[in-house]
Amino acid sequence: MISVLFTTAFVSVAIVAGVGPLQSAANSENNALKTVSDFTSISDRAARSKAIFEEASRVITHPRCINCHPATRSPTQGEDMHPHVPLMIAADSSFGPAGMACSTCHGPENRDIVGSRLKSIPGNAHWQLAPASMAWQGLTVGEICRQVKDPARNGNRSHADLIKHMGTDHLVGWAWHPGSGRTAAPGSQETFAALISAWVDTGAECPD
Repeated sequence: MISVLFTTAFVSVAIVAGVGPLQSAANSENNALKTVSDFTSISDRAARSKAIFEEASRVITHPRCINCHPATRSPTQGEDMHPHVPLMIAADSSFGPAGMACSTCHGPENRDIVGSRLKSIPGNAHWQLAPASMAWQGLTVGEICRQVKDPARNGNRSHADLIKHMGTDHLVGWAWHPGSGRTAAPGSQETFAALISAWVDTGAECPD
């Protein structure tokens, strides 16, 4: 998925990239995700599937993720999802315009900034904006769900591919290791992937 934003050395950005499925030390108990076992009491399979995706959507709709899935080809940034500074228009590319690609400012890993209010510049070796077909901003959780499971709009991924992508992709995993000055996504990549797997196993039903 997870997807990405761009910035300069003078601006902060909220993004999704990855460093693996370990839980960030910055996460607190009130930022935890429910686990699959928390939904076993829902006897109706379809209702359980929908409830599981609703919980997983707490990650998907978190600024660390949704900033990278903008409604337009211009990413947003920060907790308030304000327009990216400087203005970036990806057009048909996921890597930024010619002469100012994402990698101009974003390196292969987070970089702390000494003496700056920004704390750090986020980075990942595969930094890029989500494809236009994966725009999430402005959609309901149900609409995002239907998009996520549609191969025509999810990068031609099968259900098995989705589970692997959510659980192992380093760009997705960055959401739990966003660098200084940013809140991490809820839970951990491992818990998130388990929820996606359980959602698939229960029929991949989508909320209304």
